[in-house]
Amino acid sequence: MGQNNVRLGIILMIATTIIFAVQDGLSKHLAQEYNVFMVVMIRYWFFGLFVVTLAARAQGGLKVAIQTKQPILQIFRGLLLIAEICILVSAFIVIGLVESHAIFAAYPLIVAALSGPILGEKVGWRRWIAIGVGFIGVLIILRPGFAVFSPFAIVPIISCTMFALYSLLTRYVARKDSAATSFFYTGFVGAIGMTAVGIWYWEPMSATDWAYMAGLCITGVSGHFCLIKCLEVAEASAVQPFAYLQLVFAALIGITVFSEVLELHVAIGSAIVMTAGIFTVWREHVKSKKLNSPSIPD
Repeated sequence: MGQNNVRLGIILMIATTIIFAVQDGLSKHLAQEYNVFMVVMIRYWFFGLFVVTLAARAQGGLKVAIQTKQPILQIFRGLLLIAEICILVSAFIVIGLVESHAIFAAYPLIVAALSGPILGEKVGWRRWIAIGVGFIGVLIILRPGFAVFSPFAIVPIISCTMFALYSLLTRYVARKDSAATSFFYTGFVGAIGMTAVGIWYWEPMSATDWAYMAGLCITGVSGHFCLIKCLEVAEASAVQPFAYLQLVFAALIGITVFSEVLELHVAIGSAIVMTAGIFTVWREHVKSKKLNSPSIPD
């Protein structure tokens, strides 16, 4: 299917953000009751099965999906992502969905800032200004010097940085490996890695929470499925700005389900971060057109 149906792509991206926001709400509920490692492990069992099934049904099957020219990097990517997810879920518990997502929304800015040293890409002055403005937004969210700085705020910052690195490594390995191969290693290595850690933290779960766990597994797979279909029908640059809606939906769940409070400084800071992030995505799209139109400045 060609990448030309922007309307369908936007709908699928919005659906993806809603599903992932629900997934985060379920993760917070379960991680409040059970060990984070166990919760993420079970989620990855289902996700790993989905990835293997998808690879097996694709042309060439598992034999093609498992072939990589960068095994160490692919394995590291998979392990990095599970560590990032465990830290982010922990952030949901210690500071809530609202503030965690407000800070996590800055990851595209970190990607842009590090794309030079890691990927060798040129970042123009416009994007550097946007990156600086975005980090001012993060400071507004954290309010250092105006209130007692919570040490727990470092948790989503670490998660945000790790996911930015994961995103950069995903782009790096894409130079030699297919997207299908990278996706396979993300799920397969992640499932093995989480099992090695999480199995030691197994504890009994109530029937009700097993239902929530089933919902967590289903949202994880369906969210990725919608995202894959989204990128099949529309260019990433056209739909990426709508990915920020996950912050909005996650905040709504945090406020309505977990009685979290959206403070004014968090709302203002989040708006600044989102605007800066969308601008960097747009500038990257403009930059990509320079191949055909060299007169366009970065």
